[in-house]
Amino acid sequence: VNFVESGGGLVQPGGSLRLCCTTSGFTFGVSYMSWVRQPQGKEPEWLSSMGPNGERTFYADVAKGRFTISRDNAKNTLYLDMNGLKPEDTALYHCKRGDQRTYFLYSDPWGQGTQVTVSP
Repeated sequence: VNFVESGGGLVQPGGSLRLCCTTSGFTFGVSYMSWVRQPQGKEPEWLSSMGPNGERTFYADVAKGRFTISRDNAKNTLYLDMNGLKPEDTALYHCKRGDQRTYFLYSDPWGQGTQVTVSP
């Protein structure tokens, strides 16, 4: 199992980014997928999950109205569109297999993540 996150960077407050996560080693098209972030020195924070066919989406309160999760099963790829970014969104962003209740139960290795830094 492998996750490769990309799309992060340095952005000003109010800016936007699109994160991508390409996956391999498991059947992406039948899996719930999530985005999780980890600010430096803090515990991971679940942000959003999506069902296998995109029919169900879930968001943490910090993500509602600003972040949109999506997926392309043909490409085994998960996306996170982020708008209205705030300094407190600064973190290392990861994708994970599973939903908000199960992502931490898989023994999948963490990807390298993609760093998002929101600063003037």
